[in-house]
Amino acid sequence: MRQSAILRGLFAALTVAIAVTLTLLPMQSIAQDTLKLATGQRGNWDTSIGEVGQRAGIFKKHGIVLEILYTQGAGETQQAVLSGSVDIGVATGIMGALSAFSKGAPIRIIGAETTGAGDLYWYVPSTSPIKSLKDTEGKTIAYSTNGSSTHGIVTAFMKQYDLKAKPTATGGPAPTLTQVMSGQIDVGWSAPPFGLQQLDEGKIRVIASGNDAAAFKGQTVRLLVATAPTLQSKKAIIDRFMKAYRETIDYMYSNDPAAMKIYADFVGIPLALAKRTRDDFFPKPSLDPDRIIGLDTIVKDAVDLKFTAAPLTKQQLDTLIQIPPRQ
Repeated sequence: MRQSAILRGLFAALTVAIAVTLTLLPMQSIAQDTLKLATGQRGNWDTSIGEVGQRAGIFKKHGIVLEILYTQGAGETQQAVLSGSVDIGVATGIMGALSAFSKGAPIRIIGAETTGAGDLYWYVPSTSPIKSLKDTEGKTIAYSTNGSSTHGIVTAFMKQYDLKAKPTATGGPAPTLTQVMSGQIDVGWSAPPFGLQQLDEGKIRVIASGNDAAAFKGQTVRLLVATAPTLQSKKAIIDRFMKAYRETIDYMYSNDPAAMKIYADFVGIPLALAKRTRDDFFPKPSLDPDRIIGLDTIVKDAVDLKFTAAPLTKQQLDTLIQIPPRQ
């Protein structure tokens, strides 16, 4: 009897232990590391990689939960990174990053975000007398925020075409469109899918593309950035982030219709417009995070456009650019 009672007690204890183990295992398997992102221009194709990857479960598969803060442009994004409010900045302008680093900010480049500037365009109302950038003397021309890719391009326009326009920060595409159509701004800026409907309806007219700025054509214009302390303390997590980021890009350019639907649902646009945005404006190589294209020219242009006082040296660039290798 006593032996039987002991056995029953052991069996009960074992049952409880197994139950506790089975309860804990799922909790362990879903444990995730959180990364906070500041992302410029909600809804642009290139800035939606984190959102699409999270909705598709790709970041979760790599043990990461993203908390995404959307900003009005790269200036706000970079400030959020440097203040420590977020871990990673998405779509920071390369000129702004070089400028901050040259002034001693602990910014680090962990990936290219977009190469080429063909997705960015400048426009006027269809009734405007402005036909080209050369007609903008005394007129206001929009960019998003200081240090952004649009700021860099407008700065390049001013120098390249010897413009006498008035560069003006207007935030994202939606508020910029409102300001243009209400007559507050003469020349607006945008990026697909924003503004395509107005273009198709003949309400606005494009007068310049980002690629019209020689300093930006075919070169990396936007970045993924973090700070040196964040990169040091969260290196393993950021390595996994980059792996998931690369995998999401492959997914967004795959033949899986679910990927396009996730993006279209996120932005609230028809599937046809989502596909047009990708296929007409963002060839897959433009989102390659592993290479900064045109770096020698970019460093020189940063001086010419007065974003840095002197060219960054090779040693400085080696410190600044720390892209996690593919695994």
